[in-house]
Amino acid sequence: MRSIRPIFFALLIAGAFYYFTTHRRSVSPQSTSWVTRPSEVEITQAATPQSFDTEEQENISVYKKALPSVVNITSTTVGFDFFYGAVPQQGQGSGFIIDKSGHILTNHHVLGDNPRRLEVTLSNRKKYQAEIVGLDKSHDLAVIQIKADDLTPAVLGDSHGLQVGQKVFAIGNPFGLNGTMTRGIVSSIRSVREPEGGAVIDEAIQTDAPINPGNSGGPLLNSRGEVIGINTMILSSVGQSAGIGFAIPINAAKAVLNDLVQFGQVRRPVLGIQSLPIGPELASQMGLPSDYGVLILTVVPGGPAERAGLRGGTEKAYLGNTPIRIGGDLIVRIDDQDVEDQQDISHVMNQHHSGDKIKVIFFRGKNKMEVTVTLGEARGTTKA
Repeated sequence: MRSIRPIFFALLIAGAFYYFTTHRRSVSPQSTSWVTRPSEVEITQAATPQSFDTEEQENISVYKKALPSVVNITSTTVGFDFFYGAVPQQGQGSGFIIDKSGHILTNHHVLGDNPRRLEVTLSNRKKYQAEIVGLDKSHDLAVIQIKADDLTPAVLGDSHGLQVGQKVFAIGNPFGLNGTMTRGIVSSIRSVREPEGGAVIDEAIQTDAPINPGNSGGPLLNSRGEVIGINTMILSSVGQSAGIGFAIPINAAKAVLNDLVQFGQVRRPVLGIQSLPIGPELASQMGLPSDYGVLILTVVPGGPAERAGLRGGTEKAYLGNTPIRIGGDLIVRIDDQDVEDQQDISHVMNQHHSGDKIKVIFFRGKNKMEVTVTLGEARGTTKA
């Protein structure tokens, strides 16, 4: 009996194991007997073909019109590792085609400093090597060129008179995702400075259209699909869109575009003066006829201002501990814009190039006068 008992318990355990692993599994489908397996699933389909509302149609129209002109730019530069070994470094950004000759407008910072290789990818995925045509670091602009056929240039619009609240669209390659479009509004028009002491953008277009790394250099478009700005930077603490992005107004780019293509650089227009901004307090102390304007301290010998007959100061004086010359002409208006400081003069210069004629209204003593100045070209001078 003792020899049979262990065999009995072994058979009992084996039988229980077989029951729970085989019999129980076989009956489990019966517990879900409501499951059906028809040969064809009956689904509810839309009764009519897909249609789009007016807003969607506008989005689609803008995208289809603009996409063929938007490109992805890959820039390869050379960095150095811990042991000062050369290490290739790649950056990505966007740009857009501006003519049939293959010229592409983008940001200077998209290319980086002294890029060794530039590759452009079109919306149809074709890739081309690109060459630098012109650079303007002070405006964060660059023109590169590819050799390709059947290109679709973007339509350049007018950034003058943009209104806060109007719809805008951004197309580019955020995070390397080609052909991405986002939508928003013009949030504000303001002057901003790019990070780390970069360029000052006059009348920058602020937008809440999501702009992320890789969008730089791409177009900001109006509802007609026309380029009104060049997406340039974001204001964010997390390195991605936080609802505040900025674009260079396209009119600022158009003002220097011919110089970039023809000469490879911008022939910066210059008035040829050193000046002092005037407010109500200084105007009262100096007995000036206007409580705003810029007082000409000196004129560049032989420069545009001197050739037009504008005069600098003749009397020595001090502003704090700084020696200045007073008694010069007081500029209050250039063309159709009041002038209150040097930034206003810079704004006017950004809308012109050397050789243009501007109308300057000024006071000489108590007499209000007007003169036409032919702008010169900046040649290493820091004067306006």
